[in-house]
Parts: sequence; structure tokens; C-alpha cells
Amino acid sequence: MQLLRLLSLSSAVSAAAIVQQRQPCTNPEKRVEFRTLDAAAQKQYTDAVMCLATKPSGLNLGLNTTLYDDFSYVHTHLNKIIHFCAMFLPWHRNFVQLYHSSLRDCGYTGPMAYWDWSLDAADPAKSSIWDVVGGNGGTDKIEKTGDQEWMCLTDGPFKDLRPAYRETEYAPHCLSRDFYDGKERPGDMRGGAYNAEELKFINERETYADFRLYLESIPHGSIHSAVGGQKGDMKPSSSPNDPLFFLHHAQIDRLWAQWQQGNPEAREKDIVDDKVNPVDGSKATLDDVLPFMDLTADIKISEVMTTQNDLLCYIY
Repeated sequence: MQLLRLLSLSSAVSAAAIVQQRQPCTNPEKRVEFRTLDAAAQKQYTDAVMCLATKPSGLNLGLNTTLYDDFSYVHTHLNKIIHFCAMFLPWHRNFVQLYHSSLRDCGYTGPMAYWDWSLDAADPAKSSIWDVVGGNGGTDKIEKTGDQEWMCLTDGPFKDLRPAYRETEYAPHCLSRDFYDGKERPGDMRGGAYNAEELKFINERETYADFRLYLESIPHGSIHSAVGGQKGDMKPSSSPNDPLFFLHHAQIDRLWAQWQQGNPEAREKDIVDDKVNPVDGSKATLDDVLPFMDLTADIKISEVMTTQNDLLCYIY
């Protein structure tokens, strides 16, 4: 019922209210792989993440949780309309940008960073990323909320974070990871789904519909499953609980931006998707509105079809 109310509010936004004409930007910021930041910049980034958890919610929904939790709250409540359809890539593109803006308000001065997990696909569990953001959850430290067990982080800068939500339910708990493969080789963490060969195959898709389908279903989903497992925050729709979510989705956005640059004249206008809008069964258009539940103003898909405009202004 709450989701329907939110969607109803979003659809009530008149087209006249979203007529912003985006202009090209002249000095786009370059996003970088997280591990290319020096130690001071990495710490400034992780400190800013922790700062979000000290700020009150900015949503006008009467929440008593934090700004950090706003991202999970919005993502999970919109889950059914921002996944497995055309909206997936443009919605998450702006979502990551909003997160970066919040980090800036918390003192981070560097570019938004991404985690290029294809570099780690041969042995994901031994990736150097875990040295900076903390590693797997500990089997010796498990919390329970209702019927859910959480494998709590025991190291790294985020080990004391306590997300407020599990999906749409208020369920404060330790930040949790549960490295998992789902097969007989848990150490592999589904690396074959996001190695260089798999990304080359996806990048060779000619249409947005095919590109989005393969990118979302295979590497995107595999990282969520591999890091979240059965007892981790990255698995359910409240996956923004884990700060790694945003480094992951910046990588997803990077792959889309690279694919777009293969034929920008066509691909910066291509939003046609075989999957219809799950709300009303319609096909996507550039005029469709991306809802953000007061995290920011709703915008049109057309406003985020390029990263080089005055709304986003970045490159990879």
C-alpha cells in the first residue's frame, strides 16, 4: 500500500514541473577506481560515509533514522519499479550521484569512485578492496533480527555501522557480509560472471534492451549475491545498507557510459527495453519520470542519458 501511495505521488508530478533543459558541462570530473585513490583520500571517503550515519533523515516521511539510511529506504521502497526494466540504469545513475553529493556535504572532496570487480574476478575473496572497506562478515559474530541472521563485519572502517532497515522493515542490525558462491566453490564468488570476457560479451550487445538485460542479470546480480550471500546486506533490496553498493553501482554506471560512447548519437537516446514498466505495462520513453521519494526532485530519464551535462558532469 505504501509503495502504491508513493508511486501515485510520483505520477502526480506534472510534466510541466519537470521541464529542466540540461546544458553540456565544460569541465566534467573524472571518476576513478577506488584503489587508485591514495590512503588519505580513501580515508576521507570512508569517514564521509560514517558521517552520513550521524545526520538525521532528510525525507519528509517522519522517519527517525539517518541520512545514511535514507538511501536504503528509498531504494527498497522503489525496488519493484527500478529493477529488471528500462529504468534500472538511469535511475541508479542519478542515485549514485546523489550519494556522492551527500559525501561532499560530509567533507569528501574527491571524485566518486567505482570498484572494477573485473580486476578481481580470478580470486574475488582475496581482492585488495577488502583491505580498505573491510572484508567478510565473521561467523563468530552473528546477530538476529526476527528470522534473519546477520554475519557482522569485524574489521574495516564500517564495522560499527548499524543499518536501520531490512527491505521495508525497521530492523536495526550490524552491517553484514556473507561471501557466497551458491555452488560448490564458495571461494570463487561467481567470478566467471564478471570477468573481462563476460564484460566484452555484454559490451558487444547492440541494443539497450540486450545490454541492460545482460548487465543487470549477470555481473550486477552476481556481485550482490556473492557479497551478500544468505546473511549479508548486499543481497536484499535494502542493499544500499552496505557502502560497497555505491562503488559497485558506479562500476555498473561506468560500463553503461562506456557502451554509450561506442555510438553516442544513437545510444544516448536509446531507452527502448523489452521489459515493460512493471507498474502500468507501458514501454519506456525518454520522458518517463524517475521517482526519488523526496531524496531529490523527480527527473526525466532524458536528463541522465549522458553524464556530461550540468546535472551530472562527470566522465570515466
